[in-house]
Amino acid sequence: MSSQANPLFIEPAATAARRSRQARVAWGDRVVTIGGDAPVRVQSMTNTDTVDAIGTAIQVKELAQAGSELVRITVNTPEAAQAVPYIRDQLDRMGIDVPLIGDFHYNGHTLLTEYPACAAALSKYRINPGNVGKGRKRDAQFAQMIEAAIRHDKAVRIGVNWGSLDQELLASMMDENASRAHPWDAKQVMYQALIESALHSAGEARELGMNPDQIIISCKVSGVQDLITVYRALARRCDHALHLGLTEAGMGTKGTVASATSLGVLLQEGIGDTIRVSLTPQPGEARTQEVLVALEILQSLGLRTFNPSVTACPGCGRTTSTTFQDLAKQIDDHLRAMMPVWKARYPGVENLKVAVMGCIVNGPGESKHADIGISLPGTGETPAAPVFIDGEKALTLRGEGIAQEFHKIVESYIERRFGSVTAAH
Repeated sequence: MSSQANPLFIEPAATAARRSRQARVAWGDRVVTIGGDAPVRVQSMTNTDTVDAIGTAIQVKELAQAGSELVRITVNTPEAAQAVPYIRDQLDRMGIDVPLIGDFHYNGHTLLTEYPACAAALSKYRINPGNVGKGRKRDAQFAQMIEAAIRHDKAVRIGVNWGSLDQELLASMMDENASRAHPWDAKQVMYQALIESALHSAGEARELGMNPDQIIISCKVSGVQDLITVYRALARRCDHALHLGLTEAGMGTKGTVASATSLGVLLQEGIGDTIRVSLTPQPGEARTQEVLVALEILQSLGLRTFNPSVTACPGCGRTTSTTFQDLAKQIDDHLRAMMPVWKARYPGVENLKVAVMGCIVNGPGESKHADIGISLPGTGETPAAPVFIDGEKALTLRGEGIAQEFHKIVESYIERRFGSVTAAH
């Protein structure tokens, strides 16, 4: 290959060195790094009543096992604050090594001061500048929260949200804008107010003695283009680690697509160090769905690898049988279910690529590109399913038990390829 650069290839910005400052989230002798050269972290939030310590600990466990690396819980009452140490203790008993983030609004200064066991059990505090206090009380109450973080050596997230933006700051900036010869659009003023609130509060925290590497910033909005615009500007103006999230994203397809679109654009540009997908759960849907979507966003961008990928064709008039759909789902579900065990037993298994195709058009080609693939017969094709392993046709399956046989072949391949890594060590 020529040493001359390929003019058709542009390296994705997402692979470039991260430009944000590295932050640390610590609890006990454990530390999770955020920003810098650390991978983009996945965060989620419980929707249980924090006073229910057991129920909250169970949901935190579920979120952590699904792949959430930080979990936020609501701390809104004295009873909730009192429950936090018990939640941490319960998680430690269950072997769930995940940092807890306390979400504080309105009375956070009181709770962190009057319940030091809560302040100590948490790993990070989320502070919303718009909900800290009004007028002269605001500065003192914000200072109390920062002083608690310094006292307990905790990180903070200065989390601005346009649904609870500091109205005094916004009004002041609107007045200033009105006096301009050429006033900005109102939305532009809103963008600036979000950023100014976050940066001003971060500056105050540093003046109070907070280490810059313990400050994370977010400016959340609910519009895709708004989020992209705000974070591009925010990234230009500071080097603090940034938390990304489309607030109130919605449920189902709408929330998933909106989150993936906005976060995908920013992450591709190298902006963002932690992410949360704020999905409204559909009736009967597990809370862990927001974690699964976040993992898929990072894996689709090639930023991280969490689970083996299963390539499957969408189906068409050539694929009247639903066998390939059933098999693809069966394989995907099984791989995900086994990952907690396999990650320890088979290092590197998350990089596995499986293809389950429905006819001869793209079936053999896609199967050859995968580590292991099967091309099922389509309409009018010979009732045979060639299996490709490491790019070569290995065998052909026939009969009623194709799905079960392929399932065993995949497991055997995993054990042979990735089990040898364990044996070598």
